[in-house]
Amino acid sequence: MWRRSYLSAVGAVGIGAVGGCLGGPAGESSRGDLAVETVVDGLTHPWGLAVGGPDGALWVTERDTGRLRRVDPDAGTTTAIDGTPTVDTAGQGGLLDVTWDPDGEWIYLTYVVANETGETTTRLGRGRLAGDGGWNAEGNSDRLIEFERLYTAEPFIDDNGHYGSRVAFGPEGYLYMTVGDRQFKNFGPDHVAQDRTNDLGTTLRLRPDGAIPSDNPFVGDAEARDAIYSYGHRNAQGLDVHPETGAIWESEFGESDGDEINRIERGGNYGWPVADEGCTYGTGQPIGVSHDDREDVIAPVFGWPCGEDGPAPSGMTFYDGDAFPEWQGDLFVGGLVTQRVVHLVVDGDEVREAEPLLADRQQRIRDVTVGRDGALYVAIDAGDAPIVRLRPA
Repeated sequence: MWRRSYLSAVGAVGIGAVGGCLGGPAGESSRGDLAVETVVDGLTHPWGLAVGGPDGALWVTERDTGRLRRVDPDAGTTTAIDGTPTVDTAGQGGLLDVTWDPDGEWIYLTYVVANETGETTTRLGRGRLAGDGGWNAEGNSDRLIEFERLYTAEPFIDDNGHYGSRVAFGPEGYLYMTVGDRQFKNFGPDHVAQDRTNDLGTTLRLRPDGAIPSDNPFVGDAEARDAIYSYGHRNAQGLDVHPETGAIWESEFGESDGDEINRIERGGNYGWPVADEGCTYGTGQPIGVSHDDREDVIAPVFGWPCGEDGPAPSGMTFYDGDAFPEWQGDLFVGGLVTQRVVHLVVDGDEVREAEPLLADRQQRIRDVTVGRDGALYVAIDAGDAPIVRLRPA
C-alpha cells in the first residue's frame, strides 16, 4: 500500500499538533529533547550535502555559484574549494550533488553543462583533494586536483529544468545517479522516460570510474542505454541506501502532487507518465492510469496522490547515527513546497508518515544528511541560506 499512511501519534504529540514543535529561531524548540542550531549561514542556494573525506567533514554545494564548500559545524566556518568544474547555471542548473567514495579518496560531483549550441545535460565527475593524503600542512585542502569527467547523460536538451542529479554509492561499491525527464510534456508511451534509448528519466548504475557494469540490466540490448538501471522516472532529487537491507531508495517529484518514494529495482519501470498518481498543472486531470492498473510498472512504496499536497520531495537520508536511537532506520526527506523535513518510519515494506521537523520555519528544505556526530544536518534552499543542525538538547 503506497498511499499515505500516518503514524497516529509520536510520543504525546499528534500529527495535527506539529505547528509549534520545531519553529522559531535557531536554538529554540518546544520539544525539550531537540536543539535546532544554525551552524553556518550566508550560502547561495545550497543543493547537496555529504559527509566524508579524510576526516568525515561536512561538504555542501552551492547551485548558482558553482562553489563546493567544506563546513566546520563546530567552528561555524566554511572553506571554498577551488578546482570545481565549469557549470551552466540557467534555470535549475548549476553545481548539484556531492558524495564521497566509501574509501574517502575521491569526491564526486554532479553538475549541469552546456554544449556549443546552448543545450544542456547532467554530468558526473570526480576529483581528489590536493596535498599529502588530501590535506596540506595546515590540515586542510582548498583545491581539487585530477578532476575528470566520468559520465554525461544523453542527449543534450534545449531546456534548463528537471536534471535529477542525486548520486549515491550502493553496497556493492557501484555508483547510482538520477537523471530527470527534462520537462517533456507528451504524457504518453512515447515520452522520453519510457524510451530506454536515452538517459532521461532514469536511475543510472556506474562503476566508480564511470564505466558500465557488465551486469547492468540492459547491457547488450540494442534498444536501451547500457548505464540504465531503472526508468520511468520524472525528476528524482533524493537518493540513499537503506542501512540494513542495502536497497536503493529514491524520492521523486510528481507533476501536480503525485510525489513518490520509490525502492529501486533492477530493470524496473516506475511508470512515468503512463502510470502515475498525480495530475496535470492547472486542469487537475489524471496523468496516465494508476500504477495498480498496470502489471508492467512498479508502484511507489509511499506517495502523495493528486489532491494530497505533496511536499515536493528533494534530498533524503536514512538515519543511522547514535544521537537519536529512536530514529534508527527512519527516512528523512526535504520538503520544498511544504517547507519541512518529512519524517517517514520504515518497517520492512510498511512506510508511515510521522511528525515532520522544522514545520513552521517557512524554509524550503533542499537536502538532509546525518553527520559523524549523529546530528541531522539540513540545507535550506534560499539565496542567503543556512545549514541547520538538529541534535539532542
